[in-house]
Amino acid sequence: MRRLLLFASIVVLVDTSFYAAITPLLPDLSEQYDLTKTGAGVLAAAYPAGTFVGGLPGGWMAARVGVKPTVLLGLGLMTVASVGFAFGDSVLVLDISRFVQGLGGAASWAGAMAWLTAGAPRDRRGSLIGSAMGAAIAGALLGPVIGVAADVLGFTLVFCAVGAVGLGLMAWALQMPAAKPNADSSLAGLIGALGDGRVRTGLLLITIPGLLFGTVAVLGPLRLDELGASATAIGAVWLVAAALEAIVSPLAGRFSDKHGRRAPLLGGLVGGAVVFALLPWPDSAWLLALLIVIGAPVVGLLWAPSMAMLSDGAEAVGLEQGLAFGLMNLTWATGQTLGDLGGARLGQAAGDTLPYLVLACLCGVCFVFLRTRMARRPATV
Repeated sequence: MRRLLLFASIVVLVDTSFYAAITPLLPDLSEQYDLTKTGAGVLAAAYPAGTFVGGLPGGWMAARVGVKPTVLLGLGLMTVASVGFAFGDSVLVLDISRFVQGLGGAASWAGAMAWLTAGAPRDRRGSLIGSAMGAAIAGALLGPVIGVAADVLGFTLVFCAVGAVGLGLMAWALQMPAAKPNADSSLAGLIGALGDGRVRTGLLLITIPGLLFGTVAVLGPLRLDELGASATAIGAVWLVAAALEAIVSPLAGRFSDKHGRRAPLLGGLVGGAVVFALLPWPDSAWLLALLIVIGAPVVGLLWAPSMAMLSDGAEAVGLEQGLAFGLMNLTWATGQTLGDLGGARLGQAAGDTLPYLVLACLCGVCFVFLRTRMARRPATV
């Protein structure tokens, strides 16, 4: 299990690091290609859009064909996308490369997480998912560093190196043993699983951090740039924020194993509401950076417990874990795409205040919903 946890963690770390590399590059790419906020949102949203398209097919492949071929496909697509980003000379090529990377991410995430959770006991599921998510968040921490390196050393060298890492991971995957799927992988089973409250609530709560992080990933760097922050400084903000989030996620998962999924989920929602209600108002780069750094670990409380809740529900109804994590990819991608693109569009049309306050209200509504639901049905926690 330790070796498998290490492998799954590195797979998601590499994927998220490539995804997050765009953050410090976004202002310069916007200037180079004369992108509006909406255009920058499209570039950022291309990855989650690919994940949305590939979410259910990736989950179906993990459930029917097996987790190992699914991870290999995902890593192969990521490698191709990294080469495309290395040599892309137009915003269209970059958009397509990000989209292909999102397709690959859907496969590698569904395969790796199903591989990890299929044999995990329920009382360790939150801890294992939290550890893998901590690695994924560490990838988000590493991503801005990769972006700054690409800004300094050039896209070709840095993103070709990312592709080489992908090839190395494929070689490792070939050496790993994997069990064959043995649970329900039918469409009827998938639809039936949505009748379970834990599955529905877990999916809803996976969408929320995607919305929040997607919005701030576009509006945050652009606003910091307006306030005078450099690409290096913007990368440093995301570096510190992701470091704190990576620490919090395994702790939240471990806590949810011992004390139930409810408390960290409620804490993440109320904290997210407060932070996003404050984000529109800073008029200095350091104050905005401080809020972003505080907000990341607070919102990050949602990841591990919501995924563990989804996995618990899937196990209870006999659904193959690969399909459950395919649904996870679909809902995360929905939130992330709406955050990247919708937040940017609202920010361009009405200013940054409106999308931030809408999301603060959404967190508040979800907090009330979760408290009410869990008070009625505490056994689902």
